[in-house]
Amino acid sequence: MATRELAEFAAAISYEKIPAATIRKTKQCILDWLGVCIRGSQEKPVKIIRDVLLEAGGAKQASILDGGGEETSALQAAFCNGAASHSLDFDDLHNPSIIHLATVVIPPVFAIGEAEHKSGRDMLAAVVAGYEVGARVGESVIPESYFYWHTTGTAGTFGAAASAANLLGLDTEKMTQCLGSAGTQAAGLWEFLKEGAMSKTLHAGKSSYAGVLSAYLAREGFTAATKILEGEKGFCRAVSSFPHLEKLTAGIGEGYKIDENSFKPYACCKHSHAGLYAVQVLRQEHDLKPRDIAKIELLVNNITDFLINNPSPKNPYGCKFSIQYCVAGMLKYGKMGVEQFAANVIDDAEVRELMSCTEVIKDDAIEAIIANNPSKLASKVVIHCKDGRIFEKQVDYPKGDPPNPMTWEESVDKFMSLAAPVYGKDISIKLCRLVDRLDESMDFATDFKECMA
Repeated sequence: MATRELAEFAAAISYEKIPAATIRKTKQCILDWLGVCIRGSQEKPVKIIRDVLLEAGGAKQASILDGGGEETSALQAAFCNGAASHSLDFDDLHNPSIIHLATVVIPPVFAIGEAEHKSGRDMLAAVVAGYEVGARVGESVIPESYFYWHTTGTAGTFGAAASAANLLGLDTEKMTQCLGSAGTQAAGLWEFLKEGAMSKTLHAGKSSYAGVLSAYLAREGFTAATKILEGEKGFCRAVSSFPHLEKLTAGIGEGYKIDENSFKPYACCKHSHAGLYAVQVLRQEHDLKPRDIAKIELLVNNITDFLINNPSPKNPYGCKFSIQYCVAGMLKYGKMGVEQFAANVIDDAEVRELMSCTEVIKDDAIEAIIANNPSKLASKVVIHCKDGRIFEKQVDYPKGDPPNPMTWEESVDKFMSLAAPVYGKDISIKLCRLVDRLDESMDFATDFKECMA
């Protein structure tokens, strides 16, 4: 029974069992998430979600991280903060499962951690448990399910449930029931991308909410399918014609999935990052300017082609899922942060001209890379200059992937750039220090409120 075996492992994860290097990586995941969540809370889709949820009221148990000091129920706080952390497409990614795990795993931990006055050590263990389950479920249905199903919304719901259940101290039996309730709520379809609509934030928020709800229900004795993953009418067979059920438990206990996690230096879809990093390097090495370029060829895998091959995006969110816009913007600006996707920037004439001479090509050799190693979201860039020069670069691991990591200091810089405009420098520094020393916190609710003072 794969579901039960996974539940047993997740329920047993504790701070004392986790290596120091993994604890450090977990803190980096939390810090990265927190900055993206805080800045993402200012986006229109998140404000709509927050206003609709808070209109119904709710016990003041946990904080909404938008700078306003609002408190609501743990359920609604997880929803709001989950949505906020997925609104910028600046959040982390576990490449093999193609899930933005922080957006669904950490909101439940912050909400329950504050509502239930949990310790920092318990919260760190819960995050590790959530990443473990979410990643394994995602890997079991990738790549076949990805054409229709947004993995963060589907498999991510299991990660949210596991982190919430671990933090509440649920045993194997109740963790299994929790996963069952989560699985029957899992959803998230890609159709919204055609219009650049707001649904992606809803997926992360709803997954976070479902995880918290499932854990609290299980704690009270609510039952659900105990074979929700491997069952005949369970999750894996429902979203994939060829599920890889062995990946649910293969190598379990031989390290932790969170160690494989990647961070984003660019505020857009991760499938564009290999191409972006290649262009960034070529631009720096050869002092390339938009006026130098005659043609750009982007050799990509199948997922990158069907997901972000968008030659004429109409709005900022569409631009985040247009590899043409991302690459053209990198050539002009040398970076692709939040500002480069602003509504008053995306129609820049020079960038649009570069997009018009950019060709996206499905390439068998690049597809073979991801087929052989799902952690390699590779792309190859060929730049043809007007003076006849040709530059090319293939990137298997862009900046932020474990073989090409972001340092703690780089994560701090990213956090401060996102959090300080919302909370101010002083509070942001205190929040950063809280995450850095989270295992010293005996009562997260108390320590968090001290940061806000």
